[in-house]
Amino acid sequence: MFKKWVRRVSLSTTRGFAETTSPTHEKGQDGFANAEALPPTESVAPQSLPEIEESLADADVSIKTARTAASSRSASYDNGIDYDALYEEEEDTDLSMEAHGSMITHLLSQVKIGMDLTKVVLPTFILERRSLLEMYADYFAHPDLFVKISELDDPRDRIVQVCRWYMSAYHAGRKSAVAKKPYNPILGEVFQCHWDLPGETHDAQEVRDGPVPWCRRDQLTFLAEQVSHHPPISAFYAEHYNKKITFAAHVWTKSKFLGLSIGVHNIGEGVVTLVDRSEEYIVTFPNGYGRSILTVPWIELGGSVEIKCPQTGYYANVEFLTKPFYGGKRNKVSAEVYAPSEKKPFVSIAGEWSGLMEAKWHDKNKTEVFVDVNRIPIFKKQVRPIVEQDEYESRRVWKEVTAGLKFNDIERATNAKFVVEQHQRDQAKVRKEYDLAWEHKHFKPVGDNWIYAKPLSQRMYLQEKEAKR
Repeated sequence: MFKKWVRRVSLSTTRGFAETTSPTHEKGQDGFANAEALPPTESVAPQSLPEIEESLADADVSIKTARTAASSRSASYDNGIDYDALYEEEEDTDLSMEAHGSMITHLLSQVKIGMDLTKVVLPTFILERRSLLEMYADYFAHPDLFVKISELDDPRDRIVQVCRWYMSAYHAGRKSAVAKKPYNPILGEVFQCHWDLPGETHDAQEVRDGPVPWCRRDQLTFLAEQVSHHPPISAFYAEHYNKKITFAAHVWTKSKFLGLSIGVHNIGEGVVTLVDRSEEYIVTFPNGYGRSILTVPWIELGGSVEIKCPQTGYYANVEFLTKPFYGGKRNKVSAEVYAPSEKKPFVSIAGEWSGLMEAKWHDKNKTEVFVDVNRIPIFKKQVRPIVEQDEYESRRVWKEVTAGLKFNDIERATNAKFVVEQHQRDQAKVRKEYDLAWEHKHFKPVGDNWIYAKPLSQRMYLQEKEAKR
């Protein structure tokens, strides 16, 4: 049995998060949590929160449903569990839906073809042991390919390198051949990490005003934040200070039930910025599909992606190809890269995004290896220990769920997941009752986009302006 848990709310900002274990709560048929969906319109432009301590003190409902948090943090190593290690170990690959037949039957009874799955409670056992925000960091599993974009002098070489980095960025995000779903980030959740690159000239100076303020100028840093819950929107930003290169993106995920599969439509875009060149490369994202959901599920990508540089005129069209119903191979991808104002590509790329891709240079009549993701190293992201993390950082938020999944204690994982989600519901209720706006930490809405509040280009401009005074 779990210890009695305490829900807590920071009365001045309504940002507190419960870092405790949970009781067994009421579940529906086959272990589904009877959790109601959160109210919509959680994405609100940043505003100053009014002082509400006195009002909350007078509100019996809020007092009964929220408690003042204990100030001490729980250690990364607790109750004999090394929580940090749980996130570093490989995922199990023996998931079979056939072993959970009654649960899947119950799930299918709740959905119809074409139905939006945003508010459908999925069974805990299909979860991957990490947050979606952490999965986005895998775009930089090959950070050397990313930073090399800034080192090339020819714009033609740069667009090709953008394609090489982008097309090799998806295989690392799949921990196993079996499709599992990462945790849905809670509103305000944050994930931070960095990478060390080999051969970099050591620079001990920290980038205190950067996205990960304890990191150095010679490291690639990454920051992600869940900026909206309904609709679910994630924003993330990466930069290498010395190379003067950044990547900023926002993704709105829309999931639909397709019968024997689940489709995830990724709406949004990302922008690679070369600060010294005042050059941008705008990219979109493919859709994801979970296939064979009644047996052994697997993931594939599908859809058209565009990569373009408005400043140079170079662009590329990338096509992620889904497997035909009969025959064919999985994970096929192709791309064609064009010079400005040209109707024929100067290079065509084809292969598998999970393996070998080859490039055919039309002006040279030559075919060569473009990239083989199985022959290049994956650089491990560096994440600070959970004991040092703030209460809204991903690994700290989900550590008890992760422990339950790791030790195959589905009841424990389900209960811990309920605590996280119920606390979010309580917070949303308080904000609605007192007409409070959510304050975003690192990103701000600009039209339909989400922009990092302190991009490197802006900081460099302000530094140069200050130096001229």
